[in-house]
Amino acid sequence: MRGFGLALATAVVLAASQASAAGIDLSKPYGNKSGCINKNGQEVYAEDMLLLTAKEYITAASACTFTEKKALADGSLVVKSMCAAEGEEGQSPIQLTIKRSPKNAKKLVIADEDGNVMGEVLRCR
Repeated sequence: MRGFGLALATAVVLAASQASAAGIDLSKPYGNKSGCINKNGQEVYAEDMLLLTAKEYITAASACTFTEKKALADGSLVVKSMCAAEGEEGQSPIQLTIKRSPKNAKKLVIADEDGNVMGEVLRCR
């Protein structure tokens, strides 16, 4: 019986963590128009390109590869990443916050550690 209680408690904790992580689902890519066109690789060049996947955030001038993701109680996602900028050598660690737009729940807002918005994206079709 004790094993059942432990299993039940574990299941409750896992369900709670999955529920909070369910706030933002990156199983399908998000982007702006040009980002979604490029979701399967660079098909066109556009200076405004934004593409967000489960593994990375790509713009026309930079690419960030996610190293760690943490779902917060408010439904947002904090992502630690290594980013490379066009014209620079090496990568820099950057923490991003991904959350739903307060104006449009279908949009995701990507912000840096200081809260500066780096882009807004919609789920690609």
